Order: sequence, then C-alpha cells, then structure tokens
Amino acid sequence: MRMFVAATSHKARSAGVFYCLVLLAVSFPFFYLSDRYLTCPVPADNPPATSDQPVTSEGKLRQSIDLDDTLNFGVRPTVQTSTSWNAPIIWEGMFDPNLYDQKHIEGGSSVALTVFAVGRYLEAYLKTFLTSAEQHFMLGLPVTYYVFTDLPEEVPDITLAPQRSLKVIQVKKHSRWQDISMMRMKILSKIIESEIRHHCNYVFCFDVDQEFKGRFGSEALGDSVALLHAHYYRLPKERFTYDRNPRSKAFMETGDFYYHAALFGGLWENVKSLTNACYVSIMEDKLNNVEALWHDESHLNKYFWLNKPSRLLSPEYCWDPSIGDKRDIYVTRLIWAPKHYDTLRTP
Repeated sequence: MRMFVAATSHKARSAGVFYCLVLLAVSFPFFYLSDRYLTCPVPADNPPATSDQPVTSEGKLRQSIDLDDTLNFGVRPTVQTSTSWNAPIIWEGMFDPNLYDQKHIEGGSSVALTVFAVGRYLEAYLKTFLTSAEQHFMLGLPVTYYVFTDLPEEVPDITLAPQRSLKVIQVKKHSRWQDISMMRMKILSKIIESEIRHHCNYVFCFDVDQEFKGRFGSEALGDSVALLHAHYYRLPKERFTYDRNPRSKAFMETGDFYYHAALFGGLWENVKSLTNACYVSIMEDKLNNVEALWHDESHLNKYFWLNKPSRLLSPEYCWDPSIGDKRDIYVTRLIWAPKHYDTLRTP
C-alpha cells in the first residue's frame, strides 16, 4: 500500500512537471511577442521605411511623442484653435516652444526657405527679409535659403549662423508682376524635385516684402501648412474674396477659410503636389484666356479647399500692422513691410 501511494505521488509529480512544461512552452510566444511590442518604437500601422519611402523627421518624432498632443487648445478661448477636420490653428500660448525645438532637433528636421526677389523687390526688401529671418526663423534647425532673382549679382551678403546656407537661383523677369507671381509655382515645383528634396524635410515659401519680428519656430512645421489671412480671419465667409468666375479653375462658391499666399509650406512632397496642382490650373486658365482674381492665391485657396491642410498658422505668423484691431495678436512673428506698388510693380 505504501509503495502504491509513493508511485502515485511520483506519477502526480511527473504529470505536474509535464503540464508546467507544456504551459510554459505554449505561453512563451505570448510573452515574447508582448515584450517585443512593448519595446518596439514603431507602431504596427507604421511600417518600416523602404528605400523609396524615407522616414521623415516628423515620422521619427511620432515614434516617441505626438507633439500636437501637447497643444493647449483651451488657452485661447476667444479665437478658433482647431478646424472641423481637427487640424490645429497655432496661436501664442498653445505650445511649448522648447519641447517643439528639442523634438525637431532630435528628429533631424531641416527646412528650405524659398523667396522670390525679382526686379526692384530685391533692393527694396531682400536684405531686411534675410537678416530678420536669421534672427527669428527656425533657430536651432538647419535652414537653406533659396533666393530666386533676375539679379543674382545684387543679392546682399548676409552673415549666416552655423547649419544655415544660401543658394541664389537666377530666374527670368516677366513683364507683368502677375506672371511673376503665378509662374513661381512652376519654378518651385522644379527646384523641389531637383534640389530641395535631397537636402530638406520641409519647405516654406514666402513673399519677400515681409520682415520677421518674433519667433517663427518649429511649432509651424507640419505635413501641409496654410496661413489665415490677417484681413479675413474674423470676417464671415461670404466676404472672402474667392474667385467667383465659373470659367476659372480657381472658382469657389464657398470654402473653409481664406488663406494668404504670402506663406505656405509643409513636407517637401506635399508642397510639390500643391505647386504642381496650382501651376496646372493656372496654365489651363491661360489656355482659356482667364486670369484668377488674386492669381496664385486664388488657386492656392482652391487647392486647400480640396486638400485640407494639416496645420494652420494664425495671423500672428503674417500680420499687417495697419489693421487697427489687434486684440488677438499677442506677438507678431512676421509683418507686412510697407508696400510701394506704384514704384515696385511694372504695369
């Protein structure tokens, strides 16, 4: 009897050990996978980049933190801080500048700034634009200025900070300022494809008749960036000056906002898509002897109506000092320079 109990106990212990081993074998893949996904920095719906799909700086940042999750949308209750499609509208006080700068520096973000200075605009505005950009634009990040001009020998010498460079590209001066304004879309598309895409993650396109006055930093970076026009952001939509001519490719009956073409940007591939689309629309209008009301700005508004921007910049980022109502503007980051169209623009 004693032998039977001993044998039974021995068999029970053996069975118990066997079942424990089986359970461990079955459970091991689960623990392995759990540990793998807990430590993996790339989410399952964000596959690894291939040689044809480089990881952008914004993609690297999202592996660790979504910067826009840190935005304080309620800090500015008197202005709109988000769109109906959940794109942020960036105002002073909504963001932590140090956090944005730190993450974009760690993520390797780099920016191309493009500006056209053709004819008398070069002498009147370019030096002020560039020197003020050196004081306020994307400080701490690598920046390349692309200056498009018909007078390359007259581009002023500017002292540049480390990691910042300037490239001058000669362009043809058109007889009409309207054509200069509209043809920049074609030129921008070409330079993004041939040059910028190989060196910079982001592209920002500016008018030259402006001056930086305050921080214009990495909080402005996004996939597709549009600017609220300072003269229209508080007006009802029926007063927006969209192109109302049904014959134009820029025709719009309504829209979301009125965007200012003095500034737009985003990831290089998105800016290239924008400039391509606007150029094609402009050329179709030309074939039909049509010119949009506000030229490339009308086409840009149509593009952003069909392709919603992922980030909007408040009028702080391009303010007209002649506007009397400044209650929403806590800081002016970029301002319109005084306009002298009668002497600067040729008929």
